[in-house]
Amino acid sequence: MRTIGFGILGLAAGSLSGLLGIGGAIVIIPVLVFVFGFSQKTAQGTTLLLMIPPIGLLAALQYYRAGDVDLRAAIIIAAFFFVGGLLGGKLAMNIDPALMRRIFSVCLIGIGVKMFFS
Repeated sequence: MRTIGFGILGLAAGSLSGLLGIGGAIVIIPVLVFVFGFSQKTAQGTTLLLMIPPIGLLAALQYYRAGDVDLRAAIIIAAFFFVGGLLGGKLAMNIDPALMRRIFSVCLIGIGVKMFFS
């Protein structure tokens, strides 16, 4: 049954990502923690692993065809995202899971408030 739930989660997160351009982690991590009982670190690590294949490739292709992609910006950001992911992953291993959950929550709230009022 969990396999079906994971499939539904992937479909929902992918659909929202393609529709709204949000990162799947915004949807996947809270669901893994609150619905599937994952720890914060396991939810984050699992989400990072599933991003290894070109998850957004097909959705990005649709935006690219419409002329809504800045290829130069995407390449530069991706290169630094790669290094930042390594640094962030190393840092995360030294942070208490409860504190990580709070940091993640504050980030989500901050982003939501900023977007709502902009």
